[in-house]
Amino acid sequence: MPTMADVARSAGVSVATVSHVLNGTRPVLPHTRRAVLDAIDELGYTPNTLARSLVTSRTRSIGLAVSAISNPYFTEILQGVEAAALEEGYSLLIADPHDDPEHERKVVQLLHERRVDGMIVAPSADPRELVAYLGRHAVPTVFLDRVIDAHTDNAPRFDQVCAENTDPMARLVTHLAERSHRRIGLVAGLPGLSTTGERITGYRQGLAAAGLAHDERLVAPGNSESARAERATSDLLSLPAPPTALITANNAMTIGALRALRERGLSVPDDIALCCFDDFAWADLFSPRLTAIAQPSKEIGAQAVRVLLDRLAAPDRPARTVRLPCTFVHRTSCGCPERPERAADQSRKGSDS
Repeated sequence: MPTMADVARSAGVSVATVSHVLNGTRPVLPHTRRAVLDAIDELGYTPNTLARSLVTSRTRSIGLAVSAISNPYFTEILQGVEAAALEEGYSLLIADPHDDPEHERKVVQLLHERRVDGMIVAPSADPRELVAYLGRHAVPTVFLDRVIDAHTDNAPRFDQVCAENTDPMARLVTHLAERSHRRIGLVAGLPGLSTTGERITGYRQGLAAAGLAHDERLVAPGNSESARAERATSDLLSLPAPPTALITANNAMTIGALRALRERGLSVPDDIALCCFDDFAWADLFSPRLTAIAQPSKEIGAQAVRVLLDRLAAPDRPARTVRLPCTFVHRTSCGCPERPERAADQSRKGSDS
């Protein structure tokens, strides 16, 4: 197996120069750097990552703690994190905290003990132990998708990356109100999550903008999971005056709501309109096609990596919260007719088959 000394001899440089090229510890002239890289490629040299980490105190690894990795939304975030990390030469260590505060703190500690350079974490609904641990050990961390109030419990400030939640949810409500719906139900997420709170706020703002009164009975906790959302939807449909339109606050809850509607024999949108916060790959394949808010999930993941690397490069820089815009994806489950261009596309596909 070729060694760093073999690379140095082949490139006609010192071992120290090879080390500087590999570790980025000192500027190297472009033609010298090119000679070293060519020698590495020709010899098939593989750097000893462990040895390099002992010299640089960096492992070039990132810890990622995200619950419900099987959720398509978080799967796309993971893809964005992985692609951006790989592009920068970083590997990932991944753990699932299961949205459990005690388990969350444990898996973050395990990642920290693996000497990751920094962490990207989607915090649970009660992140006090997590925040205390990260602050006590000064772990460079970016909170992902869910934000934490910087002033809660004197929490230290952390960088945060997430999507806009309030205005996009308000847009779903006003869109349904424009379709003459006056009783709009919401299947809300897990209490305590910032995403849940912000989307409920957006729901109320949308009602106010449409001149509709807020009825607490029309907000049911789906706890961000399919089974609980199915029960929540059934509860809403059992009200003396049930909603004529329904909004689900994430994609897992959309599946649960659809099950409840099917059990009742209700048709979307003829019997009840449906919109969802979170688009997903097969939303366009449902009949009717689901009107949704699409979050920039891959970009959220990639942006979290970039923010973390900025933090590693400048540990004393002020913490920042990055909000990324969402997209309103207008389809037909809200009760709107098929758009002319879409209908034309479907007609062309049929004539070609």
